[in-house]
Amino acid sequence: MSATPTCLIVGAGDGVGSAIARAFAAEGLTVCMTRRARNLDQLEAVAAAIRSTGGTAHAFGVDARVEAEMVGLVDRIEAEIGPLQVVVFNIGANVRFSVIDTTAQVYSKVWEMAALAGFFTGREAARVMAPRGRGTILFTGATASTRGGAGFSAFAGAKAALRQLAQSLAREMGPQGIHVAHVVVDGMIDGTFARAIAPDIQALLDADAILKPDEIAKNYVWLHNQQRSAWTFELDLRPWKETW
Repeated sequence: MSATPTCLIVGAGDGVGSAIARAFAAEGLTVCMTRRARNLDQLEAVAAAIRSTGGTAHAFGVDARVEAEMVGLVDRIEAEIGPLQVVVFNIGANVRFSVIDTTAQVYSKVWEMAALAGFFTGREAARVMAPRGRGTILFTGATASTRGGAGFSAFAGAKAALRQLAQSLAREMGPQGIHVAHVVVDGMIDGTFARAIAPDIQALLDADAILKPDEIAKNYVWLHNQQRSAWTFELDLRPWKETW
C-alpha cells in the first residue's frame, strides 16, 4: 500500500463531486471516486482527466446504500491504495413531489440515498481514521437540511437526518482528532441539470448568481486544511444574490 494520503468522494457526478476530486488531487492526495456501476464510464472519464494533469485517481462502481459494498470499498482502498485522510459524502437525492404524490418507494429510496448511505460512509471513515487519530469527514447538505419546503418532504427528511448524523459524528469523533463538517449548499449549482432548466445560464454565471462547482470545492479543501484549534462544523455556501 502507498503511504500517499487518499481522499474518497462518495457520489461524484459531473458537478460538485468531480470538482471536489480535482481540488483534492491538486493538493497531492490520491483521489478515489464512486458512482453507481451503470455510470462508471462517466466516472472513469473524470479519473482519466485528473491523471492527465498529473494527479492520481481511481473510479469505483459502488452502491453506497449497500453496507457490504461500502465496507469492502473502504477496506480495499486502505489495503491497496492508501490511508484515507479525507472522506466526502456527496450524494444529492433531490426530488420534488407533493406529499400526496410521495409514495413509500420514493420516500424510502431518497432516505436510503441521502441518509443511510451517509451513515455507512461516515461510520466506515471513522472506523479506519480513529486508530490513527486524524482525518476529515465532510458531508454535503442542502437548504433542505435545515428547512423543509413545500414539495420536498422526502428530500428534507433525508437531508435533515444526514445533518444530525454529521452532528453526532462530529461530537463523538472530534475529541479523537477527526474533523467532521457539514456543508449547506444553498442555491442552484452549475451543471448538466441547471443548464437543462435555465436557458440564461451564462448570464447567471457571468453575474456570479449561481454556485460554481470549482468554487464550492475550494471550501472543502479549506475545511480539511483547518487547524484543529479552530475547526468549523457547519459552513453554508450560496451566491451573493441568493435570497435566504
